[in-house]
Amino acid sequence: MELFSKTKAIKLRGHNDKYLASDDDKQTIRQSRTRASRKTIWVVEPVEQNPKAIRLRNCHGRYLSASDLPFLLGVTGNRVIQDPPDKSSDWMVQWEPVREGFQVKLRSWCGTFLRANGGTPPWRNSVTHDEPHSSTTGKWILWDIEAVNLEPGTALADVAENRISSTEFNSNMDFFRNAKVVRLRSHNKKYLFADEDEESVTQSRNGSSENARWSVEFVKYSDSIIRLKSCYGKYLMASNQPFLLGMTGLKVLQTRPERLNSSLEWEPIKERSLVKLKTRYGNFLRGNGGVPPWRNSVTHDVPHRTATQEWILWDVDVVEIEIQSSVHKTLAHPEPEPDPDSSLELSSTSSSVSFESANPSRSESKNSGALNSPPKSEGRRIFYQIADDEGEDEDSERHSLNFNGKGVEELSRKLEEVTGIEDVIVCTRSPLNGKLYPLRLQLPPNNTTLKVVLVSKSSKLGIEFEKEGLI
Repeated sequence: MELFSKTKAIKLRGHNDKYLASDDDKQTIRQSRTRASRKTIWVVEPVEQNPKAIRLRNCHGRYLSASDLPFLLGVTGNRVIQDPPDKSSDWMVQWEPVREGFQVKLRSWCGTFLRANGGTPPWRNSVTHDEPHSSTTGKWILWDIEAVNLEPGTALADVAENRISSTEFNSNMDFFRNAKVVRLRSHNKKYLFADEDEESVTQSRNGSSENARWSVEFVKYSDSIIRLKSCYGKYLMASNQPFLLGMTGLKVLQTRPERLNSSLEWEPIKERSLVKLKTRYGNFLRGNGGVPPWRNSVTHDVPHRTATQEWILWDVDVVEIEIQSSVHKTLAHPEPEPDPDSSLELSSTSSSVSFESANPSRSESKNSGALNSPPKSEGRRIFYQIADDEGEDEDSERHSLNFNGKGVEELSRKLEEVTGIEDVIVCTRSPLNGKLYPLRLQLPPNNTTLKVVLVSKSSKLGIEFEKEGLI
């Protein structure tokens, strides 16, 4: 029922992109491609006697009704008609919404479903209630829901005034509550990445890039569905194009469609401290691993093997928040240490939320209130991780320390004392290609935090650095 709880009026779009419409004869129900017509608008009314059911009222003030009249003699499927207002208490005008992914089925009083028929006349554009008996007609009972804003003072707006609404959030939306911009990190510690061709979507270790940031949009008619927009202003889309011919898995693209549709909508599903993003087709956003062409690719699919179950799980880092509104509730959490990955960000994994600042001393000075003198500097904050023999650091724990010096050699000695590791190479990861390079000469100014990776000189990567003359 949450699909109907946040809007007073809707349009129902069938499998063939036609809308449920009521004819001017105040009797016939059919399908129409004319989206802008008032005949395709239905006001949603709750049923007091049956909380699971709704009534749908059209522009003529009549109700959508599942009659017991056959559509064609000798053929399954009964007529769907318009019933007058005095029939509002009848079971025939009550429909029970049944959620199926991003779509909905409407079950009638007799257990059949509202069906948008296809095929040749007289079936074409007709609407019946029936049970699908083949896989071909299984989609005919699925409907997309589009919210409608009614103009004040109209007849339909007056009818809708008594609607009951809800602003409570689905628990699966905790990851995105108050989120304005997020990063999504896959099972192999790479970020969902909008490629520069403004069409492809891949994975990248470069989490500091704008291409790894996705703006969050909430869908009006549901509190459990979102859209994600890339830095190019294009939506993350679950296309119907195969990634590789003959293989499961469909392409995920960036797109800017003429009108918003359900291929742009993702349903977050919480799993432990991670999230799965489900499409309207029942597939999941998947960060692929393995050898090329699978490596770093992103598809939507249903994992069929145990080895790929983790590929549809994502960490959510909240990069930017929305200011509190009447709909989005503020999350209150203590402020931890700053993180060097961005200059002013909000980071979140699981249910924890933290503010990040690239200049802690400036924040402290603002909080000092009456004290106008600047706080005493304790040096820069250094964040460090220890790389393995191959130079990978993503799985290692991040530590931090205060450092007052300016030179790399001095920092190296300090880190050797703290870690107990001899002959370390202090490296930084390039934002361009994600590779590690040794730091040389002086460090950046003291007013910036610094993230470094420690590599042992005796490691495989350390030996490569020495051969290339980098140390």
